[in-house]
This record gives sequence, structure tokens and C-alpha cells, in this order.
Amino acid sequence: MSDHQAAAVDESSDAAGAAPARRRSRLAALGALAGSRPVRWGFVAATVGLGGYAVAREWPSVSADLARLGLLTVAGALVSVLLALLAAMEVWRRLLAALGSPLPVRAAARIMFIGQLGKYLPGSVWPVLAQMELGNAYRVPRHRSASAAVLLMVFSLLSGLLTALVALPFVAGSTPYLWALLAAPVLLVALYPRVLNLVLGRLLRLARRPPLEKPLTGRAVATALTWAFASWILYGLQIWLLATRLGAPGGRTALLAVGGFAFAWSVGFLVVFAPAGAGVRDVLLVASLHPVLSVSAATAVALVSRLVLTGGDLLTAAVAAGFTRRPGLPPGPGSADAGTAEDQGPASG
Repeated sequence: MSDHQAAAVDESSDAAGAAPARRRSRLAALGALAGSRPVRWGFVAATVGLGGYAVAREWPSVSADLARLGLLTVAGALVSVLLALLAAMEVWRRLLAALGSPLPVRAAARIMFIGQLGKYLPGSVWPVLAQMELGNAYRVPRHRSASAAVLLMVFSLLSGLLTALVALPFVAGSTPYLWALLAAPVLLVALYPRVLNLVLGRLLRLARRPPLEKPLTGRAVATALTWAFASWILYGLQIWLLATRLGAPGGRTALLAVGGFAFAWSVGFLVVFAPAGAGVRDVLLVASLHPVLSVSAATAVALVSRLVLTGGDLLTAAVAAGFTRRPGLPPGPGSADAGTAEDQGPASG
């Protein structure tokens, strides 16, 4: 082979190697652009603007439906949301205990409910960071708090999708949802402890977080899932209370309320640009309730549900902050803190 041919081969191989690198750099640039603050807030502004226009267009009917709900119904929906939030907190507490940091209910409530206020900022990282710092005051290692937060997201998403797949196809007139039953076995397999531990290991590696200190057991997974499904039923109950008050049939609406809310929440969670699924979740909830309610009535339900959920988050955070303290606790297994609680004194702040 001549020098000229060898040089040509080297140039072609360099070009072949440069092509994937260019593609990766383009993808990285697109990812950075999609995750930038202007794009995120622009998405939120567009979503809220479109939602506001839709509400304004239907406002005469929506306002009449809002007046029909009454304070007692809204209060019942708020109680359902508060119970759902407590069930979701138990999911996180049980997962954290399985990782090696059991906490009493009051301590878990403080970390979970105050930290969850970060979800109202665009992006999914803020609740995790808040829980890491709040948990550190209870001698929970930061990497373990991060792992528990990732686990909570995975359990919430998988259980929410499974709830929607089980509930929605059995509602009369929901033939388009029947194909979704095919995905149920996939979700069940994903929740099998051996598969789940493998998936979680990959996710933590991609997120550049330490691996799980010990794999989740079948008992821990079953307990967390039980609390997760309980939370979806309670969230659906608040939708059912509001919808039936506006004339929706009780039996059929129950499945639509539970499955529709779980599906809307799951999709809103995946759209990381929208804080707390703003706009996306509400549109999908209105679409889910359309078989049993008019557009205006379903919009009224979605609006009140959004207000009740926000009120529930603020109320639980306020109670957790005002009625719980952070006493000195012995260091949890694997904690970087050394010595006894007496040696270190109470955690500050």
C-alpha cells in the first residue's frame, strides 16, 4: 500500500470515527438546550397560556359548575388528598428503611413533605436535593436519600401506569384503551425484585450515583407497592367526589377517576419541563373524564383538583415544619457521621 493510499485510509477512518462523535455532540447540545431554563419556563408559559385560554373560553359554564361543587365536597376531596400524601410518604419511608435508614413517621414527614415542595420548580432534581439536605439532619447519608428518591419516582411511575392500565380498559366505551393491557405484564415484570434491582442499578449508574447498598427484597417491594396503590386509590377518590357531585355516574366514574388521574399524573411526571405536571396533567384529566362529564364540568374538576393538590402539599409541609422537631439521632448504618448522638448533640436548624 502506497503512502498516499495509507493516508486516504487514515482519513476515511478518522471521518468514520468523527461522525458518531458529531452526532453525540449534537445530541448533547440538544439535551442542554431542552434542559435550559428559558426552554423550561417557555414551555410552562405556553402550557399555562393555552390552558388559561381554554378555561376562559368555557368560563361561563365552568364557573357555574364550580359553584355547584360546594365547600363540603371540596373539603372531602382535600381529606382524600391528605390521606393519599400520607400513603405516598409511607412508600418513601419503607423504601428508605429497606436501604438501611429507618425513620419514625414524624421525621419522615418532615423530610418528605418539605422536600416535595421542590417539585413546583421545573425539573425533577429539586425534591431530591431538598430531601438529601433535610435527611442529613437525621443522620441519613445523602447518597441513601438520593437512592430512596429515585426509588420513589420509579415506584410511583410504574404503579401509576399499572393502575391506569388495569382501570381504564374496563370502563364502558373505553375500547381504545384495550391495547394498553398488553403493557401490564411488562410493568409487572419490571416490578419483580431481581429485575427491579437490575434496572435501578443501571439508572443509578447513569445518574452517577452510588449503587444500592443492598438489593430490595420481595417483602420491601410488596409493602411499598401496597402503599403506592393505596395512594392512587385515594387520589382517585378526590376526583370521584368532585365528578359525581357534578352529575357523573358513580360506578363508571370510579374507574375513570382512579385510572385517569394515575395516567395523567404519570404523563405529567415524564414531562420534566412542567413543574408538578402543570397543564399536561390537567388536559389529560379532562380528556379522561369526558365520557362521563361535559368539557366544562371536567375542566371544573381539573381546576379544583389542582387547587386541592397544591393546598394538600402546602398544608402537609406546614404541619411537618411546625409540629415536628429534629432531635439528635444515632448515625444510621453507612453514615459518614461518627460518634453518638450525645457526643454530637441535636441536629441544628
